[in-house]
Amino acid sequence: MLTLMLKRLAMTIPSLIGVVIVTFLLTRALPGDPAAYFAGPAASPEAIEQIRASLGLDQPLPVQFVHYVIDLAHGDLGSSLTTGQPVAAEIAARLPASAELTLLGLIVSMAIAVPLGILAATRPGSAIDHACRIVTTAGVSLPVFFTGLILVYVFYYLLGWAPAPLGRLGIFDSPPPTITGFYLIDSLLTGDGTTFMASLKQLALPAITLGLFALAPIARMTRASMLAVLSSDFVRTARACGLASYTVVVTYAFRNAMLPVITTLGMVFSFLLGANVLVEKVFAWPGIGSFAVEALIASDFAPVQGFVLTMAVLYVALNLAIDMLYGLIDPRTRMDA
Repeated sequence: MLTLMLKRLAMTIPSLIGVVIVTFLLTRALPGDPAAYFAGPAASPEAIEQIRASLGLDQPLPVQFVHYVIDLAHGDLGSSLTTGQPVAAEIAARLPASAELTLLGLIVSMAIAVPLGILAATRPGSAIDHACRIVTTAGVSLPVFFTGLILVYVFYYLLGWAPAPLGRLGIFDSPPPTITGFYLIDSLLTGDGTTFMASLKQLALPAITLGLFALAPIARMTRASMLAVLSSDFVRTARACGLASYTVVVTYAFRNAMLPVITTLGMVFSFLLGANVLVEKVFAWPGIGSFAVEALIASDFAPVQGFVLTMAVLYVALNLAIDMLYGLIDPRTRMDA
């Protein structure tokens, strides 16, 4: 297992280097001038050039890249021109909000998709199987921002069941003491039930939006994998031995069908990291996605580069965790590695 982990870590280094290079070049190719934005519309050309020189944007691209890599090696992601704060501090403050929303959306999708896929596989051609196909088709077809706007319109505007989509808490609620940065966990650890319910209500609609987006691939892969395993010889043997249907499906079939599902979970989580940007803008969520969009509009290079690098590190860590789960679920993968 340790050898497998070290090999995977060694393979991620070229990927991270490529992310740094590509992100640096793409941000410099964006339209707009950060110096002009920072100076304001009434600034003179001389003032804009002075600000550009102070930011180092008047130097050649290779020189800028060398300075960026040196700062990155010291853990310095730069400073945001829009907020005036270090990018690392902004990401550290906003990352728990994005992680809480993404993880809850993944939990919602798994809680619906996995049982739905299992039921559809055990009853092919039934009503639940057709319902699974309809749900997965709708989940793939509907854009995530459209789903979020529809949910806000129905549950907030028409029915009044959901709170205003204005962040992690309502205007009259105060955040819990910071322990993990996750409001749900921090409010539970401090015994603040009121803040827990307020945070859960604010999380409901954006988490359901992400959950519906992630539901389709998980349900389809669970159904397909379960169908393949249920037709295997060992499943027919287990049924011939008189084992209960629940034992055959859950203990024997689903355990052997987990590897493709876990692979799909890794891809879905990476998709959610991208879709999270749109959901955060729809629900005014103070995460790193909305922070990156605001910086992109202002041609603020440092936050965009920090956001992309953070997402790349999270994706690499997720793939490493999936490889470790492979080894725990199926020891044959360790031997193959």
